[in-house]
Amino acid sequence: MISAAELVLRAGRALPGAEAEVFVQHVTRGLTRFAGSAIHQNITTETRTVRLRVHRDGRTVALSGQDPEALIARARAALDAAPADRAWPGLTPATPLPSEGNHDEETAAATPADRAARVRDFVRAAGGLETAGYVATTLHEAAYANTIGQVAGGRTTEAALDGIARTPTSDGVARLASIRLADLDGARLGARAATKARASAHPEALPTGRYEVVLEPTAVADVLLCLGIYGFNGRTVVDGMSFVTLGAGQLDPAITLLDDPAGPGGIGLPIDAEGTVRSAVPLVEKGTVRAVLHDRQTAALSGTVSTGHYSDAGFGVLASCLHLLGSGAGPADEVDGPEADSHVSALVRDVERGLLVTDNWYTRVLDPKTLVMTGLTRNGLWLIENGQVTRPVQNLRFTQSYPLALAPGAVLGVGASAAGQPATRLDLGFRAPALRLASWNYTGNAAG
Repeated sequence: MISAAELVLRAGRALPGAEAEVFVQHVTRGLTRFAGSAIHQNITTETRTVRLRVHRDGRTVALSGQDPEALIARARAALDAAPADRAWPGLTPATPLPSEGNHDEETAAATPADRAARVRDFVRAAGGLETAGYVATTLHEAAYANTIGQVAGGRTTEAALDGIARTPTSDGVARLASIRLADLDGARLGARAATKARASAHPEALPTGRYEVVLEPTAVADVLLCLGIYGFNGRTVVDGMSFVTLGAGQLDPAITLLDDPAGPGGIGLPIDAEGTVRSAVPLVEKGTVRAVLHDRQTAALSGTVSTGHYSDAGFGVLASCLHLLGSGAGPADEVDGPEADSHVSALVRDVERGLLVTDNWYTRVLDPKTLVMTGLTRNGLWLIENGQVTRPVQNLRFTQSYPLALAPGAVLGVGASAAGQPATRLDLGFRAPALRLASWNYTGNAAG
């Protein structure tokens, strides 16, 4: 199989005077799905993509495919017809690669039987409740080369379990992601989902309005996703469509947020598709915005350097592994109630009247500049009174600015440590603690 370095050499010979780069990805995904408390599907997919980008005489073309020679021929033909590219930032210079990424051999070699064992434990721990969900393992490998000498590559693994337990009137969910499949305890996650399902049976209606909330990590992951897409995205910042102001204390001092794909626990490649080496990017430090994420083009427009976050997913610059720091070290312990673990329980104890939220879903942006979002709760919502979870509540619709929910004075507590959440959308990973927030605006029920 042709390497990225060999392909870029061929492109350089075939296209004299051109700047060229090649990014090769190989993704192996194993997926075991279950429903009705039984496995119904095992899938293994292997996908290899080659991306060639060439710049010559002020024009740029980017092509993807499988056949290297065909890609070069297509690039040669497309260059003459390409429009002028005045924003071309040049190629990534040769840069040392300090890490090849976080990788676990057992996870990379995981079999359907390995995943099925987690499903079995999840189903048994649910104690007779109907269950559904998936266990997935992913090996992601990449290599990059360009005509000015940058050659780099890396690999990463991810294992994820996402499952629900169900009563006739309620669902409970448990999710976890890690570099290692060995970290996924199906029995513990199944018991958590079942406890939450039973505790949320026969929910009652609650008036709309503003409530203090405790968001579990499963709900915080959605907040991080939207902050990454619309807020700390160098493209939205350049276009004036982000709430972010560098150097401003826009968020509560309890908030420290990194993008750290190759750091401890990070699930992400050590390079992006432009060959830029990734390292931890401190986006928010104790509430103060320190950085945004850039590719080479947005970095050039902003007078800075790329952070290694090029994306062709259609969202501009895209985060890779967002990590919201917890308030302190220490693992969570199981608790008896729907708050699932001791970190969440500690935040609940200080709430006089509010809501415990498992999940926000079907979230959509209403105003990208202020990041006002609308969405629904699901998989468990409870009223908190005098530090106790007292009764389950029917799902509610919210309309809420995420930055305002995290503004100075609005964050009343942060869970002690962050839990890995599956990269279910855009291959974007998260490490999220629970959050206690002063106000969340609920504007309707689940029907409207």
